[in-house]
Amino acid sequence: MIDARIKFRHIQTFVEIARQKSVVRAAAILRVSQPAVTKTVRELEDVLGVTLFERDGRGIRLSRSGEIFLKHAGATMTALRQAVDSVSPDAARIGTPVRIGALPTVSVSIMPEAMASFLLENTGSTVKIVTGENAVLLEQLRVGDLDLVVGRLATPDKMTGFFFEHLYSEKVRFVVRAGHPLLTESTSIFERLHEFPVLTPTRNSVIGPVVDQFLLAHGVAPLPTRIETVSDAFGRAFLRTSNAIWIISEGVVVADIADGVLAVLPLDTTDTSGPVGLTMRADTQPSLPLSLLMQAIRETAATLSASRN
Repeated sequence: MIDARIKFRHIQTFVEIARQKSVVRAAAILRVSQPAVTKTVRELEDVLGVTLFERDGRGIRLSRSGEIFLKHAGATMTALRQAVDSVSPDAARIGTPVRIGALPTVSVSIMPEAMASFLLENTGSTVKIVTGENAVLLEQLRVGDLDLVVGRLATPDKMTGFFFEHLYSEKVRFVVRAGHPLLTESTSIFERLHEFPVLTPTRNSVIGPVVDQFLLAHGVAPLPTRIETVSDAFGRAFLRTSNAIWIISEGVVVADIADGVLAVLPLDTTDTSGPVGLTMRADTQPSLPLSLLMQAIRETAATLSASRN
């Protein structure tokens, strides 16, 4: 039986602090005072008999108990939001909103065509598409800010409470501008990487560790000019005006390569191949509009995968 002392404000406050990782920011968003937020969390901890947050330098982080509680508290907030949407006159008029998180590779290669197909369904739903790093998107999915994340499969410790549906596999590529000197060079490309600026994924991105492991496996020493970025706009712009090398998921640059603007360095990157798919909370059911968009994504991914094989 649920303890009657636990109120909605306790769950809402806890989830917001977990989302913001800050009592001050949570208080601002909830439009209550900081002492009121602190008091609410302490009341919840007293009822549960556990500590939900721990000090982390000048900030805070979830305790182990807090991580476990968030899994269920986030599901509660998501279920409540869906319940409100199901009977809301506004939702009935404009359609249930759909909120998608997509990695940059998916935003470029999958989402445009999938969205075009989805719009033909005339659901009237407002669609929100957020692009960012995998860890950030999964956190937003966990607390109910997103309904679906489309991207690479995360590590097992990040997938607790989630369900993953595989769509296709994707490699990492080393790309350069057309006419780059390494395209006609007969010596080992790995031996010459240190001569150029190298753009890599951030170390906490989903393919960051994959890239680092690949470079180590091929004896590449630490790169003297390494720029970490997840911005595809910056990558394209920087390559146009420099001899930089961009290590990136092939889906991000497939159109640029087809247009002849960028070129792939002749390296075997089979070892970097990883699964791309749909990640959802395991404890929620998709709305009809979300189901329709998911099917559009599946069909677009199948067509893309077939064209690459």
